[in-house]
Amino acid sequence: SGRSVIVVGPTLRLHQCGLPKKMALELFKPFVFGKLELKGWVTTIKAAKKMVEREDTLIWDMLEEVIREHPVLLNRAPTLHRLGIQAFEPILIEGKAIQLHPLVCTAFNADFDGDQMAVHVPLAIEAQLEARTLMMASTNVLSPANGEPIIVPSQDVVLGLYSMTRERIGARGEGMCFSDLNELQRAYLNQVVELNARITVRLEETVIEKPDSTSKTSEPIETTSTIRVETVVGRALIYEILPAGLPFELLDRNLTKKAISKLINICYRRLELKRTVIFADKLMKMGFSYATKAGISIGIDDMVVPDNKPEIIEAAKNEVGEIEEQYASGLITHGERYNKVIDIWSHTNDKLTSAMMEQLGHDTVLDADNNEVDQESFNSIYM
Repeated sequence: SGRSVIVVGPTLRLHQCGLPKKMALELFKPFVFGKLELKGWVTTIKAAKKMVEREDTLIWDMLEEVIREHPVLLNRAPTLHRLGIQAFEPILIEGKAIQLHPLVCTAFNADFDGDQMAVHVPLAIEAQLEARTLMMASTNVLSPANGEPIIVPSQDVVLGLYSMTRERIGARGEGMCFSDLNELQRAYLNQVVELNARITVRLEETVIEKPDSTSKTSEPIETTSTIRVETVVGRALIYEILPAGLPFELLDRNLTKKAISKLINICYRRLELKRTVIFADKLMKMGFSYATKAGISIGIDDMVVPDNKPEIIEAAKNEVGEIEEQYASGLITHGERYNKVIDIWSHTNDKLTSAMMEQLGHDTVLDADNNEVDQESFNSIYM
């Protein structure tokens, strides 16, 4: 076994982890020795040891062969439930940190601020088989606590998906019609339409439904139809990665963390595990990609000062003045005065916070007919 710091591996697939080369060589040494002898490169274990110590180029090829189809176990302390130890297929990487797939962070309760994880190698063929069939990260998609999906995107991925599914009134290309997804993609890439514009597009929708009691067949019924939907460009782009069998209406909303969790849950219930895992992986990649393109960051101008801030503070000062007078008159004790003043300012702080969020949460914009309308804000802090 070994242990190292974990870093994010956004290019990994759900069943993979990045294992540093030096670490992998140390962990799989006996297997490498055996492979070298089997291939006839060395005659004794001593010679094999020397070859490994020299780190011949041949050794890395042997290591690649040895780790193929050989899962390793990753564990993050404290192991509070059974998903605290999961199996992954190792991918050899440079560097000294273990790369972890972002979607399994929830199960491990891991983040990338210096957390360490332990690696264990199952040796016996039975142990390897057990790790592969029962412990692979791609088979553990549901939480043992409540049966909800645990491979739900978080942080940047949610931000990316949320920002691309929001509607912006008066965005470039609003009201345009497209014959299919390809045409819409071309228009978006050529900057004819914005990501958050409301448009109309024609889509091919495949829906899989379970047969009812009157049906003669027990097989799921698959129907494909062409639908015309009025939606946001970003939602239509996500539809491209939605597995066949799920209706578009599941995507036609702002994708918050809750909505994404529900989407993955429905995908798992209606379709099989494999397609759910592939879909979650694609969602993650798309979320990262569009979070980068959105360029959401916080500037000083995003902190909008509420218009009624002076009045709120003035009212608080007057209340504090009254308390001071009561204290000077001997009506209240020092302790009471202290508690009341603290109370007043904490209430004022809450009032200011809610006033700021109220103001941040709405923008007044012009629609296509030049009428002023209210829309949910695109302010970075609010999002």
